[in-house]
Amino acid sequence: MPEINPASSRQHTFFQRAFSTLILWTVVGLTCGSMQPWAHLALISLMAVFATGEFLLLSHRHGVKCHPLWGMTISIGYCAIVSWYYLNGAKDIPPVVDIGLFFLLTAGSFSLQLRRPIEGANTVLSVTSTILSVVWLTWMFFFTARIDFGISSGSATPGAFVLLWCLGVTKFADMGAYITGSLIGRHKMIPHISPAKTWEGFGGALFFGQLAACGLYALLPVKLGIFHSWTHVILLALIISLLAVLGDLAESLWKRSLAAKDSGHILPGIGGAMDLIDSICFTAPAVYLYFTFFL
Repeated sequence: MPEINPASSRQHTFFQRAFSTLILWTVVGLTCGSMQPWAHLALISLMAVFATGEFLLLSHRHGVKCHPLWGMTISIGYCAIVSWYYLNGAKDIPPVVDIGLFFLLTAGSFSLQLRRPIEGANTVLSVTSTILSVVWLTWMFFFTARIDFGISSGSATPGAFVLLWCLGVTKFADMGAYITGSLIGRHKMIPHISPAKTWEGFGGALFFGQLAACGLYALLPVKLGIFHSWTHVILLALIISLLAVLGDLAESLWKRSLAAKDSGHILPGIGGAMDLIDSICFTAPAVYLYFTFFL
């Protein structure tokens, strides 16, 4: 069998990732540019449901007990209800929807587990993994919709532009970490979680995150006028970049514990839906909370 050249393999992966990123941003750009609420919600819902399904399926395949059908039912139901509220003009989701999500998800997971024999820690893991899948990849990711439809603060700025800014900063931080780490990465960051992550890549994430944040604000000063000042842009971009790294490491921790490389194969060089939204699940809630309390 011929040996695979590591440099050639990395180059191939880089071009695959670049091509997939181009396709991804084309889809996101067309969706956001359409300014159609149903298109925004359809894309958000599809990504949330696909990512939740990948988590449950991969967990099940690697011997982690869970309740895939119940998790998917709750995920799809939450996406449908939240979408219905926003399509009917709501600016925020009633607290009862989130309360219902957590209650039904938790109570249902425990109820389903009662039918199975006790298997030590696996019994608890079955319940917690089901809950985690929906909370992490559906509920947290749906903060993108809260930004899209709920952020205004008395300004005429559509939340869609804030969301686009959030996605841009998050993904530039991801890209910066990958490019910088690949080119000059030498010092391992957390090798027991992700051997490829380096402190140089971490610096790249911070730099590229600021580059995207300041660049978009300079290009769209009116559309992003809700920020009011460069101080908020720079500070929030720093928070996003840090959380983007954390989100990526969180998925790496989960995949490494299962000895899995990618969550799926939707986009070559990137992986599945979970690989696409892992960092956004951490950055979108932070952006929403920042605007709620400081802007």
